[in-house]
Amino acid sequence: MTSPSTWDDAALLARRAQGAGFSGLLWTETSQVPWMQIAAAAMAADELEFSTGIAVAFPRSPMVTAASAWELAANTNGRFRLGLGSQVRAHVERRYSAEFDRPAARMRDYVLAVKACFRAFAGEKLAHEGEFYNLSLLPRDWRPPMHEHDLKVDISAVGPLMTRYAGEVADGVHVHPLHSMPYITNRLLPAVAEGAANTNRSVDEIDLIVPVFACPGDTPEERALYVAHARRQIGFYGSTRNYAFQFDDLGFAGTSARLNDALKAGDVAGMEAVITDDMLEHFAVIAPWDELADRLIERYKGTARRIVIYIGEHQIRCDDNQLAQWMEVAQAVRAS
Repeated sequence: MTSPSTWDDAALLARRAQGAGFSGLLWTETSQVPWMQIAAAAMAADELEFSTGIAVAFPRSPMVTAASAWELAANTNGRFRLGLGSQVRAHVERRYSAEFDRPAARMRDYVLAVKACFRAFAGEKLAHEGEFYNLSLLPRDWRPPMHEHDLKVDISAVGPLMTRYAGEVADGVHVHPLHSMPYITNRLLPAVAEGAANTNRSVDEIDLIVPVFACPGDTPEERALYVAHARRQIGFYGSTRNYAFQFDDLGFAGTSARLNDALKAGDVAGMEAVITDDMLEHFAVIAPWDELADRLIERYKGTARRIVIYIGEHQIRCDDNQLAQWMEVAQAVRAS
């Protein structure tokens, strides 16, 4: 998983990641749009796969999103995968000045509209009439150049409704970084399977793309930077009250409320202190370097289509010694 950077830095990271045996890079949309960085990275690394994880959907017309994705797929020879997310109401309405009403149903329609655009780009008549989006005009001169690359559309989903709709219409699910295996097993996968059954699809058609708080190091001191980052992110995500069930299901009732109180008070240290070592065992993978690959494989093999390293970008960019250690992890996981 990458952070905002210049195009030159995106290209450098892509070259280092490809050389280290990673299979791809994933961009999430925060302070920068992802498209140009992906283009720069793709020109520097001709084997990596690229994904948005996620690009914000609702502020963009489905046609605009589809055209950007189509162009990236063409120029990477099919090594691009479109990941979409709803963002939260405050950002969509107050930062983007876009509509957020009924986000799960809107996302379902959005994915269908994007896929209708892809079919139209490939030569079919553009015809999508949905609850939120209607597309019916694509003159020949406005149709992007055709290509034959398959283009998958994934969505970020946490709650039962969005997850079920992902099972109905998406090719994959971006699992939230704040997850435990009981959540995936007991909540996410049943909802995906229900959605797939609603549209007569096999659940095997739907990939799980899973960001992981991986915290490697051969000593507590070496792991400390990773662990502190994991605690901060778990605390930040966990302060969202809609995610309270992630803690409650594991027997940590009241955690989200305590995190939210600390967040409102501006108490970052207090938020980190709420995340106990027992919680970390569920939400992170903490291991010596030579055990990390095995721990990742043990936890996610047979469940995740892709594992995304959430923490470690800076070390991969800047530290040759850690790059070599990440190389061993990446190659072992891919070989499994």
